[in-house]
Amino acid sequence: MANGQNAGDKLAKGRSRFRWSDRDYKRRVLQLKKKSDPLEGAPQAKGIVIEKVGIEAKQPNSAIRKCVKLQLIKNGRQITAFAPGDGAINYIDEHDEVVVEGIGGRMGRSKGDIPGVRYKVVKVNGISLRELVKGRKEKTVR
Repeated sequence: MANGQNAGDKLAKGRSRFRWSDRDYKRRVLQLKKKSDPLEGAPQAKGIVIEKVGIEAKQPNSAIRKCVKLQLIKNGRQITAFAPGDGAINYIDEHDEVVVEGIGGRMGRSKGDIPGVRYKVVKVNGISLRELVKGRKEKTVR
């Protein structure tokens, strides 16, 4: 081959030129997920509840999904999180400290019929929300 190149060098060079047109490559290298994600790549985050909100379910369902608007402690961003469980919203009050995690939709997006909600509440004041709903534990008074 000319200029001391072998066939492997030429193949690698040609492929790397078109890498930036690959959406997944570009997002990974520029770390766009971490920059746009309110949790900054972490699996869970703490936040302070600002208000309780009811969000209407998407068609064809008809329901009001109980959610909370909260402000994250780590960066001050505001997000909306779903309170899973029957009557779970009754155990969450304003100014409570809650732990949230991803709701489990595809590629970090919202799941099911709750529009624009990507997170769910896991703990309230350090106690599992599931345990509170089942009645196994009681909420601490702060």
